[in-house]
Formats: sequence, C-alpha cells, structure tokens
Amino acid sequence: MNNNITMPKNLKTKRIFKIIGGIIIFFTLPTLLFYGFMYIKYNEDLPTGKLGTEADELATTMLSALNEEAYLNTDYIEWTFKGKHHYKWYKTDDTCEVSWDAMTVILDFSDAGNSKVFAGKHEYNGVEKQEYIDKAITFFNNDSFWLVAPFKVFDNGTERRLVTTEDGKKSLLVTYTEGGTTPGDSYLWHLDENGLPKSFQMWVDILPIDGLEASWDQWITTESGIKLPTSHKFLVFELDMGEVKGLKF
Repeated sequence: MNNNITMPKNLKTKRIFKIIGGIIIFFTLPTLLFYGFMYIKYNEDLPTGKLGTEADELATTMLSALNEEAYLNTDYIEWTFKGKHHYKWYKTDDTCEVSWDAMTVILDFSDAGNSKVFAGKHEYNGVEKQEYIDKAITFFNNDSFWLVAPFKVFDNGTERRLVTTEDGKKSLLVTYTEGGTTPGDSYLWHLDENGLPKSFQMWVDILPIDGLEASWDQWITTESGIKLPTSHKFLVFELDMGEVKGLKF
C-alpha cells in the first residue's frame, strides 16, 4: 500500500512563489527600512540663497584660504582615489594619466583625439579604445572633484548663492548648471572662521537622499603651496585620496 501523498501542482507552484517572496522580503525589507531611516534623518530640501556680490566675496575668501594662486601655478598633481584609481595630472600640459586594474589612459584634454590607451605596457587600439577613454574621463571628473572642487566655484556655468544657515553662519551654495558628468548638481560649502572648507552638503543626481554631508577637513599643504584634502568622511565611509602631491616644475 502506497501511503505517499502527492502535492497538487498548483500548490507546489504557490509554495515555490511563497518561498521566493519570503526570500525577497528577507533581503529587501531591511534595506527599505534603512533607507527610510536615512531619508527621514538626513534628507533636506535644497536651500535658497542670494545671488550676487556677497556670495562671490565668500567664494573668493575660500579660494584665498586654500591659496588659489599656488593652485593656478601648480604644474603637477598626483593622488589615488580609494586605492583604485591612480592619477598623474600634468596641469600645465593639460593631460592626465589615469590608471586602474591593468589599464592606463593618457587623457589629452586639449585634443581628445590624442588620448591613448595602454593595456599593461602595450598600447591598445582595439574596438573598445573609446570606451576606456570615456571611462577614464568619468573617473577623472568624479575623483578630481573630491580633490579640487573648491577651486571650481567660478567655473563657467556655475551659480553662487549666499546661504544663512539655521545657526546664523554664512555658507556658500554652488550650482553647476552645465559641464562635467552630472550638470545640475549643487553643493553647500560650510567654512570655518578663516574661510577654509569644513564640509559640504550635496544635492546630486547620483545620491537618492538630498543634503548628505561629507567632510573636507583633512588638509595638507603641498610642495607647491596649495591646500588639498587627503581623505573625506561620508556617512560611515572614508574616501581616501592616497598620497597627495602638488608640484611646481
């Protein structure tokens, strides 16, 4: 006598979907709860500010604190972003060597057609050459911003506004209306009493929460005389800039 009970196919299917649904909820619910907590805790509306002379004066004060003149006269900057992307930026020549994994791209900012790609020690001219160049440009736009963003507050397409925070301090809101990888992003710079950046808050497309803050307080003075950051704290993450160099040839 056969005592085995065979489960109907429709019940089997329901059970499988129930298990799959349980697994999805198990993994996604904590993420959704965490995101909800972060959103409630940190999300802020983009502040309004005043365009005009006062905002430009505050931006100039920040640049002076960082020694903008030395930055303009620096020929070479080197750094490594999060231990992954390595940069040798020849500012005077308007070129940058970008390296990651086994790839190296020599970006020529003044003549993109002269940019070169290397796989190991060998020059690469295959079908993916332009993809590597585009990837290097994207890396550079992001990673150099974390190094020299304060020096870009007067770039073409920027708008500067003076913002008075809740504690009565003056902060600088900079919006990039064009250029770069993500035009439309805004950053609110918080400065110390000497005009040196302490942190900025971000309203950017790549982040799902508006107003998140990152530190700008680990400064060094390079050999060429400019102040550059060596790392940033962003939530529980540290964005390490590696060994930062700035030289004048």
